[in-house]
Amino acid sequence: MPETTDDIAEGISFQAFEDDCRLLGSLLHDVLLLELGPHFIHLFERIRILAQSVATMRGAGMEDTGAAVERQLEAELAAMSLEDSLSIARAFSHYLNLTGIAERYHRVRKSRSEVHLSKSCDDIFDKLIQGGVPPEELYDTVCKQHLLEFNERPDLSHEDREMLIEDLVREITALWQTDELRRHKPTPVDEARAGLHIVEQSLWKAIPRYLRRVSNALKKHTGKPLPLTCTPIKFGSWMGGDRDGNPNVTAKVTRDVSLMSRWMAIDLYIRQLDNLSFELSTKKCSEKLASVANEILLKESASEETKASPWTQTGPQNIVKLQPSLALAAQLPSGADLPSLTECIGSEAQIRIVKPPWNPKRQGIQIPTEKSDDSPVQSPGRTRPGSSHMGRTPSAGQLRKMLFTESKIGRSSFRKLLEPSLSDRPGITPYRIVLGNVKEKMMKTRRRLELLLEDLPCDYDPAEYYETPDQLLEPLTLCYESLQSCGSSILADGRLADLIRRVATFGMVLMKLDVRQESGRHAEALDAVTSYLDLGIYSEWDEEKKLDFLTRELKGKRPLVPPYIEVAADVQEVLDTFRVAAELGSDSLGAYVISMASNASDVLAVELLQKDARLTVSGDLGRPCPGGTLRVVPLFETVKDLREAGSAIRNLLAIDWYREHVIKNHNGHQEVMVGYSDSGKDAGRFTAAWELYKAQEDVVAACNEFGIKVTLFHGRGGSIGRGGGPTYLAIQSQPPGHSSVDGARRDGAGQVRAAQDGGAAAGDLHDGCASRYPAAAASSRDPHWRHVMEEISRVSCAHYRSTVYEDPSFITYFQEATPQAELGYLNIGSRPAKRKATPGINNLRAIPWVFAWTQTRLVLPAWLGVGKGLQDALDKGHTEELRAMYDEWPFFQSTLDLIEMVVAKADAPMAKHYDDVLVSSPERRAVGEELRRELARSGEMRAGGQRALQAIGEQPEPEEADREQAAVPQSHEHAAGGGAATAATGRRQPEAP
Repeated sequence: MPETTDDIAEGISFQAFEDDCRLLGSLLHDVLLLELGPHFIHLFERIRILAQSVATMRGAGMEDTGAAVERQLEAELAAMSLEDSLSIARAFSHYLNLTGIAERYHRVRKSRSEVHLSKSCDDIFDKLIQGGVPPEELYDTVCKQHLLEFNERPDLSHEDREMLIEDLVREITALWQTDELRRHKPTPVDEARAGLHIVEQSLWKAIPRYLRRVSNALKKHTGKPLPLTCTPIKFGSWMGGDRDGNPNVTAKVTRDVSLMSRWMAIDLYIRQLDNLSFELSTKKCSEKLASVANEILLKESASEETKASPWTQTGPQNIVKLQPSLALAAQLPSGADLPSLTECIGSEAQIRIVKPPWNPKRQGIQIPTEKSDDSPVQSPGRTRPGSSHMGRTPSAGQLRKMLFTESKIGRSSFRKLLEPSLSDRPGITPYRIVLGNVKEKMMKTRRRLELLLEDLPCDYDPAEYYETPDQLLEPLTLCYESLQSCGSSILADGRLADLIRRVATFGMVLMKLDVRQESGRHAEALDAVTSYLDLGIYSEWDEEKKLDFLTRELKGKRPLVPPYIEVAADVQEVLDTFRVAAELGSDSLGAYVISMASNASDVLAVELLQKDARLTVSGDLGRPCPGGTLRVVPLFETVKDLREAGSAIRNLLAIDWYREHVIKNHNGHQEVMVGYSDSGKDAGRFTAAWELYKAQEDVVAACNEFGIKVTLFHGRGGSIGRGGGPTYLAIQSQPPGHSSVDGARRDGAGQVRAAQDGGAAAGDLHDGCASRYPAAAASSRDPHWRHVMEEISRVSCAHYRSTVYEDPSFITYFQEATPQAELGYLNIGSRPAKRKATPGINNLRAIPWVFAWTQTRLVLPAWLGVGKGLQDALDKGHTEELRAMYDEWPFFQSTLDLIEMVVAKADAPMAKHYDDVLVSSPERRAVGEELRRELARSGEMRAGGQRALQAIGEQPEPEEADREQAAVPQSHEHAAGGGAATAATGRRQPEAP
């Protein structure tokens, strides 16, 4: 997310931005003219001019004239046909999206050209060294912590302009001819597939450049580069793993998405190996690499000689050891008198049938089956007892075997055309031999994953494919060390180093999949088990009894869940999920997140179900489960749970078994997740921010009491109402003194990440190092500030809840005035809009809650109650404290700045227009009028900073406030319902639902 709070108020090169907007607008104009003709262009330009005129007149204070033009605009829009209306909407949508792209790159150019605003690794490390941070401590921190940085995109050269304009025209034409609307709801697998594509197009490209710059900056300031296999960044996802209120995410979906992620990683590595093999044509190498290359050649030679030898028997006995010399055979082998198309098994000869390179199961045809124990195709005169024909239709099992082997037919022959013959092998470079062997294993690994995804048997020898990153890193590191030892460091630090860094970062899974489930579902599963075992009903026990039971079972060595227990479908799905987690293990999965967690028993319940599943799966496999146990992460979301988070963690760590488990299996590290979306919906943006701040402090203190390290994972959404905002400011605003990873994971299919490309996407790879030490340096706080914050939070929360939860007219007004019901019918995600099909706000998810208010431009979740709380603090004489807090406390400053930005973006006249059209009852219209008055009072903050605190006490008349809100200039993206908006302060900040 671009950094666009205080540091982007001045020095923007509007000329370059306007040039880009004019260029993209002109190209879109040409495409529309070609696609729809001059009549539509005339209509489009007229609507655009009328809309701009309304905004200009209101901005100039010509309210009456603006209203008249607006009525004319409404009349012309109403008179249009449905087809023209759709085309107009699409045209403006594309225009605004293109403008948003121009704006993002304008920010990239600005950040690159202005040194004093740079947040590059070199600048950050220099500031830390100058600030007294020892180089050794800086080096250790970089190698162990999560670092993020903005990734620049170089400007385009002039000579490529015409060619690139043609490319832009093609892109815009393709966009216009593409149907943006999904006609069917996406499945979780569809969402995961789209997310993996985004990773391929953005993060995959950004990571090597980012790590290379980190290494160069680290070497400059500490004398040591970043270790090649150091992994300061890891990526995770819960696309296909987040089953919290989403019945479409099943155990099979989680398994398939995890395998698909592995397949994508392997496929990307294979492509990189091709490029790398082409580059490494040098023959100079170390003795160790030469020895490995010779061993590979000998094995391949032995394999080819074995296949070519007429004495070689087919079947499992065809492993032949190479010897210096072989004596002539004393007699011919058995079956030598038979035709060459037959082979011997025991005393019988059977005809080998060559299988065609297609899948008979998919082609829908019948073919003779291959030789098998249950249905051989036999030679004439040698029939088995009970066999009456030469061949028969293959069974399902035989078809699966044929599909398994079909990849070897055709592929091996084709590869021989591309590969040099054995006589030419001595001229092959050793690096290409080693990398070719790596590629061959990777291709087998990819094929194995394909078979697993199709639920087909795969009989690969584990020695023939890669399972862990260490196995893949071994030959790559060998090549790197060889190049370094031979004086070819320039080659070593190129594509090879990039590939090694990618392997270290993405591993064999690209992104580890996090599993998320609501705590109540685990309680239901244990209810079924305890009831079946006549132990009572688990959910009816008090916390102490639950902890005693769970701890006792966790210490035991037997499974708890009977293998043949019959339970309800929902409970079985929970048990199946844990079984899949046991089969995949921590090599493929990341964390198991418990949403709506509130007690220590919520964590132990998951630990018990996980242990039980691993014991069962291990018994079925006859070997230990792959990887380790998943780390269990409680997610505290509501204000009540946030206030009790520290106590829950203390109760959890006080249990000897759990504390020892964390130390032994998770390196003494406890991860805790805090939720921004539901807490904001529960108590309002300001109170949620303050409760989250205190909860983090309490959780850190609890872990420190037991000597356990803690990582706080912030479940921040894209919009301000869901905890969004610049990552740099968010991390700086955290309580000091803890290790924190701001994952900024977006719910669903990565809708925020999807808006970024390979250059701009790395903007979220920023800020850990830049904010960790500054936040610690600003750790001292005036104790009186906390008292002021408590007062603001109390008044703000009370006003928010009295409006949203206690006013009986509010729910009906919300349902009428916003498109919340229609949002549930849009095919934008696989997850339902509500956790449970009940009326009210409680079960409504945060995304439709925020999105609905964003559509009406009231953006209520981000500001409701804040003005009341600040006004109350001013009335009590806390003006000086508020000014000091704003100047010296990053948390308070960033919170006010983000709310200020949202208030400036809100459009009261547009919200009123929604009310006029959709709300019929005068009583409910009065609710909208009061909300707009509250927005107007909060709007006094938009002057910025201390002036906002001075002006907030002045209460304007409602009509005057509405006029002031209408005068706020709106940017292109704001008209599209999200993105950047220009406030009166000149700041720009994205706001996506």
